[in-house]
Formats: sequence, structure tokens, C-alpha cells
Amino acid sequence: MTRLGLNLPNLITLGRLLSVPLTIWLILGGRYGTAFWVFGGAGLSDALDGFIAKRFDCRTRLGALLDPIADKALLVSVYVSLGVAGQLPNWLVILVVFRDVTIIGGFVLMHTIAAPQRFDPLYISKINTLVQAFLIAFVLARLGLGADARLATVLLIGLAAVTTVLSGLSYLVRWARILARSEQAL
Repeated sequence: MTRLGLNLPNLITLGRLLSVPLTIWLILGGRYGTAFWVFGGAGLSDALDGFIAKRFDCRTRLGALLDPIADKALLVSVYVSLGVAGQLPNWLVILVVFRDVTIIGGFVLMHTIAAPQRFDPLYISKINTLVQAFLIAFVLARLGLGADARLATVLLIGLAAVTTVLSGLSYLVRWARILARSEQAL
């Protein structure tokens, strides 16, 4: 398993990836409380696999690719599921999915056109991911655990929309600069 890069952090990440269909099924079945706990466990697993990989120096190329895939799959799937269930506005779901598809497409484009380089996530993107995850957890807690705070939900939706737009625009600016440097090198 070591030759494949399957160490403990990567197995935890695979577990998070496998929690995606379960979370979707729970949301679409209206079992928001259980979905909250599964989503929370997935969030904790993200922190745990990163801590173990860094602390015990067992980072792998597989993990570097698998971790963001698991994160994107979970967030996008839950946003779409909550949108289908009528618990998040469609415009926000479209915005979140569009941003992530654009980022993935830009990443592929940059690796195709520009010289290969490492693309670390932008700081605004990390904030955006945190806000998006917090909104999901809050909505699931409100629906499944009886927390009543509709005003907070509206504010979190607004914050998620703003950070999503800022993050997407920041990536577009980054890629435009990289492409401009690549063109100048020709």
C-alpha cells in the first residue's frame, strides 16, 4: 500500500470522499441531524489527515491531489443537495458550483498552457471554504437539531456569496498574470 501512497492520512481522506454519497442520501431523505454529524465528522477528518501528514511527515503526491478532490466533492455535493432540497437558494448553489468548476478548469488550463508550477490555495479561497463549510454546518444544525436562527442563515448566505465571488475573481487575476508571463516568455 505504501507504493500506492496509501498511508493513514490518505485513507482518512478516502473515508471523507466515501462520506459524500451518504451525506447526499441523508440530506435528500430529510435526515438533516444525521447529515450534520456526518458532515461534521468529514470536517474533522480533513483536519486530522492534514495534521497527521504534516506532523509525521507522511505527505504524498496522492494525498496532495486526493485531499482537495475530497473537499470539493463534499462541499459541492452538499450545496447541490441542499439546493435540491430547497434549503439553500439556487443562485448560491450555482455560484458555488460555477466557482469550483472554473477553478478546476483554470488549474487544468494552467498546467496545459503555462510552465508547470505549484499552485497553493489563495488565502481568500481558504476563508471562502471555511465560510461555505460553516454555512452548511449551520443550515444542517438548524434543520436537524432545531436551532432557529434564520437571520444568521441569511447573513451566512451573503458572506458565502461574497467570499465565493472574491475567491473566484482572485483566481482569475492569478491566472491572467501567469498567462501574461507565459506569453512574454514566448
